[in-house]
Amino acid sequence: MKLPSEDAAARAVLDDGHHRIQLPRRALRSPLQQVGRRLLMALTVLVATVFIVYVDRAEYHDNADGKVDFLDCVYYATVTLSTTGYGDIVPFGDGARLVNALLVTPLRVLFLIILVGTTLEALTERTREEWRLTRWRSVLRDHTVVVGYGTKGRSALNTLTAKGLSKDKVVIIDPSQQVVDAANAAGLVGVIGDATRSDVLLQAETQRAGKIIITTQRDDTAVLVTLTARQLNRGARIVAAVREEENAPLLRQSGADAVITSSSAAGRLLGLSLISPSSARVMEDLIQQGTGLDVIERPVVKSEVGRSVREVDDLVVSVLRGHRLLGYDDPKASPLEATDRIIAIVRAKPPGVAAE
Repeated sequence: MKLPSEDAAARAVLDDGHHRIQLPRRALRSPLQQVGRRLLMALTVLVATVFIVYVDRAEYHDNADGKVDFLDCVYYATVTLSTTGYGDIVPFGDGARLVNALLVTPLRVLFLIILVGTTLEALTERTREEWRLTRWRSVLRDHTVVVGYGTKGRSALNTLTAKGLSKDKVVIIDPSQQVVDAANAAGLVGVIGDATRSDVLLQAETQRAGKIIITTQRDDTAVLVTLTARQLNRGARIVAAVREEENAPLLRQSGADAVITSSSAAGRLLGLSLISPSSARVMEDLIQQGTGLDVIERPVVKSEVGRSVREVDDLVVSVLRGHRLLGYDDPKASPLEATDRIIAIVRAKPPGVAAE
C-alpha cells in the first residue's frame, strides 16, 4: 500500500501523553504556494495604493522638486505601507488627507496583516485544532471504532461504508504513525496508540461507540482490547478477528459478540475453490458488498406479515425471531411475524445507494 506524503496527509495532530488524535483535513497548499499567495496579495494592496495616490497626486507635495509623478507615487505608497514614512512626500490638500485616513490607512493595516499572517497562523493553529477536537468530541455518538487499520480493518470498513456508514462516524486506532496517516488521507479520524490501554480507547470515545471492530495482529492483543473495550462500554456490539480457532472461545468470554477466525475462513474458501470453483466465486461475491449479490438483514415489511418464507420476493436464507435464528426450511419460520427480521440474498445496490 502506498502511503501519502506529509503534505498530502495534511493532518491535525494533538499530543496527549502516549497517544495522539489526528483529525483529517483537506489538503493544504504547499509552503511555496502559500508564500506566493501572500506575495500576490501584498502586491495587489501596493498597486491599489499607488493608483489611489496617483489619481490625487496634485494634492501631494514633494520636498525635493514640489511635483509628484508616477515614480513618486510608487515611492510614497511603498514607504507608507511599510510604515517607514520619511516625510519627504506629504499630502497637503484636504481631499488627499481624507483619502489617506479612509483608504490608505486601512490598506496599510491590511498590508501588515498579510506580512505577519504566517506568524499569526502558527500562533493560532494550536487553538484552532483544540477547538476542532472539542467540537468533534461533542457531536460524536454511536460511532464505529476500528482497532487495527490493516487489511482486515480496511476490508471491514469498506463493507460498512458500502452499506451507508459515513466516514465521520468512524474512528481508527492503530499504533503506527504511517497507518493513521493513511486513514487520515482516506478522510478518517485516527488515534495513534496501544488499544489495550483504556486511555487510548477513551480518546476514541469508545465509551460512547455503537460498534467496535477489533482486527489486531495478535490474538492475545485482541483479547486484552476486547476486555478493556467491554469494561468501558457494556452496550456496544463488539466483533473481533482471531488467527487461531482455539482462541475464539476466549474472545467470546472476554466480551466479543461475534468472533471471526480469519485462518479457518480463508482455509474453507481455499478448499471450496478446489472442490467447486464456481461456488467459491459466489461466496466471494456474497461477502464483497456492492457487487453482484449481497447478503442483507432487514425487517419484515407489512405486506409480508403472515406469508411464508418462500412467498417473499427476496431469497430468504434465515429468519431472526427474537434471539433465535431460524433456517429458511424450519417450519417455525413461517408464517412471518411483524417483529421478525429476515436475512436474504439480493442484487447489490448501485454505488452510493444504501441497502434497506
